[in-house]
Amino acid sequence: MSARHNGVPAATRGLGPAPRHEELSPAERMSVDELRAVQLERLQWTVRYAYQNVPAYRRRFEQAGVHPDELRELADLAKFPYTTKQDLRDNYPFGMLAVPMREVRRIHASSGTTGNATVTGYTAEDIDSWATVMARSIFAAGGRPGHKVHICYGYGLFTGGLGAHYGAEKLGCATIPVSGGMTARQVRLITDFQPEVIMGTPTYLLTLLDEFDRQGIDATESSLRIGILGAEPWTEQLRAELESRMNLHAVNIYGLSEVMGPGVAQECVETKDGLHIWEDHFYPEVIDPLEQTPLPDGSTGELVLTTLTKRGQPVIRYRTRDLTTLRPGTARPGYRRMDRLTGRSDDMIILRGVNVFPIHFEEIVLGTEGLSPHFQLRLFERDRVDQLEVLIEAMEPETPAGTTSAAAEIAGKVKDTLGVTVGVRIVAPDTLERSVGKLRRVIDERSH
Repeated sequence: MSARHNGVPAATRGLGPAPRHEELSPAERMSVDELRAVQLERLQWTVRYAYQNVPAYRRRFEQAGVHPDELRELADLAKFPYTTKQDLRDNYPFGMLAVPMREVRRIHASSGTTGNATVTGYTAEDIDSWATVMARSIFAAGGRPGHKVHICYGYGLFTGGLGAHYGAEKLGCATIPVSGGMTARQVRLITDFQPEVIMGTPTYLLTLLDEFDRQGIDATESSLRIGILGAEPWTEQLRAELESRMNLHAVNIYGLSEVMGPGVAQECVETKDGLHIWEDHFYPEVIDPLEQTPLPDGSTGELVLTTLTKRGQPVIRYRTRDLTTLRPGTARPGYRRMDRLTGRSDDMIILRGVNVFPIHFEEIVLGTEGLSPHFQLRLFERDRVDQLEVLIEAMEPETPAGTTSAAAEIAGKVKDTLGVTVGVRIVAPDTLERSVGKLRRVIDERSH
């Protein structure tokens, strides 16, 4: 049974004091004014570099009537056009490279399930920069040299596994490159190798927890102290679930392959109050996703990122589609924080005129007694009207009466909090698809 349901408090396993100022890298110790000066210098270099070396950017700048010489202060970036995923697809495979292929040392790509894959090329300098921000991220999460890091992000064209791997090695950790899948073996290796840190998706940790239970192993007694989790939106409720059931500190990491990979932003374990963006490498903006105009810090909108140090494939004002808010730094005062993602603009479900995100249902499910964290959303049509059914696993085999009561409770909460009527079906444990990477929360069976 989940510790959330039997009163066990969240993780109390100590990590020692927060790092002293002198333990941080020189970049992390910069003041806001120092960081802004570095950003302007690097931004001017990046925009000119892209204009001179990427024909697609030269064309886009000329079409927009803007030239790199016009970038005299940070606010001038708003004059330049956005880059979208479609731009990367239109220039597939290597049209966005700024260097000849002989200088490329690695290529990553998306799955390409909805069109051409988005391809990213890295020089040796890029790989080192990526390892640096990943090492910084692992340290901010509580990892330290000498720790063993169990990596269950997928390796290969997906950036998660190799990004985590190189960062852990640069920090001075021992990497355990397990990748995804083989869940029973993963639990055995955690038990035998005794890693302090695990890196993966939050929903895959739920799958690991199920396997701990199947093997009769108490996950709270494992060696794991830190979970660095990302690649999908997740809630504070899921953080509490994982921390209480695994007795570790669950912290958020953010990145995307089009910009670099994981390590764009990281939550600091001593505050757990949002993800500090490593702004000496990535310049963030938030825009209104419909009006496409910049919003001031403190406003919720779509995150836009510009690389500041990338040589192989610089990216100017990339629209991530991720929805968040920028706030002042705390644990790393010079670096702004981004709020936990509320979702992606292209993951939004419009149900009978109401906008909802899968993460909204996660908050409701995890706040309801007797239900597991495993759920899926099924969209379908009935009499030409869109319908949504929420499928949720019970924590234990339920009686028909208990199932009916739980379903009614969830449907009522959804109606009260989101303003839509949905169907709810409680299914038996171990019925729904398990995550070995990013979990597919939404099954869309509609014809349109």
